[in-house]
Amino acid sequence: MTITHIEIYRLSIPMVPFTIATGTMQFAQNLFIRVHTNQGLSGVGECSAFPMIAGETQDTCFVLARDFATLWKGKNAADIHARMQELDSYITHNHTAKSAFDMALYDLAAKAKGVPLYQFFGGSYWEPESDLTIGIGAAEDMAAQAVEFVEQRMAGILKVKLGKHAGQDIERMQKIRAAVGPQVELRIDANAGWNFEDAVLALTALQPLNIAFCEQPMPRLLDDKMPSLRRLSQIPIMADESVFNHHEAERLLRANACDYVNIKLSKAGGLAEAWRIHDVCASYQIPNMIGGMLESRLALTAKVHFALAAKNVQFYDLDTCLLGHLEDPVTGGVVFKGMKLQAPNVPGIGADIDPVWLKKCEHITI
Repeated sequence: MTITHIEIYRLSIPMVPFTIATGTMQFAQNLFIRVHTNQGLSGVGECSAFPMIAGETQDTCFVLARDFATLWKGKNAADIHARMQELDSYITHNHTAKSAFDMALYDLAAKAKGVPLYQFFGGSYWEPESDLTIGIGAAEDMAAQAVEFVEQRMAGILKVKLGKHAGQDIERMQKIRAAVGPQVELRIDANAGWNFEDAVLALTALQPLNIAFCEQPMPRLLDDKMPSLRRLSQIPIMADESVFNHHEAERLLRANACDYVNIKLSKAGGLAEAWRIHDVCASYQIPNMIGGMLESRLALTAKVHFALAAKNVQFYDLDTCLLGHLEDPVTGGVVFKGMKLQAPNVPGIGADIDPVWLKKCEHITI
């Protein structure tokens, strides 16, 4: 299955501004690729650049995609390990750009076998339930949005972005819990916005609110303080920005630094490394969450396929395309039933980008 050419598109999706501790996103800075082969099959991949977290932009991903495509032209698409090793040998890090290429190869591999991606991974069909995320804003506005999400979108699990100011974050969560009542599960994500003292303050104050867990309370530069925070906090700690690969996962788990680990394809470099993180965490009996950046329903669908097969994944943060996307360019793909996700039962990922929508995107073919 020889790669003949690769199409590369800037997939810029306009958004309602979405704010987290590290900044505000005005649009999804995504990249879409299509890998063509001499057997008439093509595979699709998407990544979502989130510069404040992964240090990559849509521009850097677009430039590197041209180089990656040149490296792969004329090579065997079925040898996923060798192809991804070529990218790692060419440039270190840049996991976001690499993840789109990894995804396209797995799409091709599943299509070649004639099975949905989750079956290719050995999974079976079921419908995971995602949380729904509330961005940072005024406490009263966040509480009102929480009520709207529960009543109108049937969300039973809310993830709340925090990390701007510990005292204000405590007030935000108190108002949200009072607004939605005790039955709704609340998760919090500080996106590395607190220092150690603020993390202790916030997690201690929020303990009575029955918080399921806190994602990435501190910057990864403070990973050495994570074991101490975990001992002090009655709210479980989930590592996110601290874990880009399975080596970092093992380092944290050896140190007893967290209760859970969040896996993101655009952070890990794709599905292959996602599985390695998953397996390391499983060996330590530390459950995973599958999350994301600001992907469209295409990459979201790939993540759902992974979730259907990844037995150590127990939490699902699969609402990326609901976070203020003003357009949906995807054909096929996952379908929301409330906050439950229904994966397509067709070969491969089962999602693509509308060719009419693609015509307005900057693109090149290598």
